Amino acid sequence: MAKIAIGIDIGGTGIKGALVDVSSGELLSSRVRIETPEGGRPNDIAEVLKVLISQIPGATPDLPVGICFPAVVQHGVTMSAANVSPEWIGLDADSLFTKSLGRPVHVINDADAAGVAEVKFGAGRKQDGLVIMTTLGTGIGTALFLNGKLVPNTELGHLEIDGVDYESKASFAAKEREELGWDTWAERLQKYYSTLERLFSPDLFIIGGGVSKQHEEFVPLLKLRAKVVPAKKRNNAGILGAAALAIRSTKN
Repeated sequence: MAKIAIGIDIGGTGIKGALVDVSSGELLSSRVRIETPEGGRPNDIAEVLKVLISQIPGATPDLPVGICFPAVVQHGVTMSAANVSPEWIGLDADSLFTKSLGRPVHVINDADAAGVAEVKFGAGRKQDGLVIMTTLGTGIGTALFLNGKLVPNTELGHLEIDGVDYESKASFAAKEREELGWDTWAERLQKYYSTLERLFSPDLFIIGGGVSKQHEEFVPLLKLRAKVVPAKKRNNAGILGAAALAIRSTKN
């Protein structure tokens, strides 16, 4: 029997959501997308979520909602804010959305949600040991798993290497900003992933983010002990992972 939840991915520019079968990892509806309101304030985003959910076919009032968000999230409280209003810092987002939407809500860090999707349904499925998921985009998001269990809120994109927060050198945004070729960017990625490997000795790296579509341009250039694979769920990862965790949280 299918387990169904609503997954929502909140970003700095857009908010997207869909109905998800969390048993199979498949979308049961088309994705609905609405622009993130200017300023990204909590109450404004809550109002947009009401509209978005009303537009998702089959989103009945009894279904739980999983929301992934660009912040460290501890027990439903957003402890940071990236590309949204600083009003989120220290806010009980679970309570805000539960009250606003009138249904059970579970909020999670966006990279953690993407990682959950890959470990449950994608490139990390049935992988034992230590798995590190990275998302290469505006910054570098990370999610860490031990034997399939999430260790939440790792911020390994912010490792200091060569005296700088290294996502400023190795993110996809840095590649575009500095107009780096694939080879030059791969040299920076090599330094970043080699540092992660030295610190954690993972069994598998999963590389996500939009650039993972072009994984053949840079992944073969990386020389690491661990296996390195591209993410499979890509643009749907946040929605899928958030929905899966919404179902899990309702069991507690």
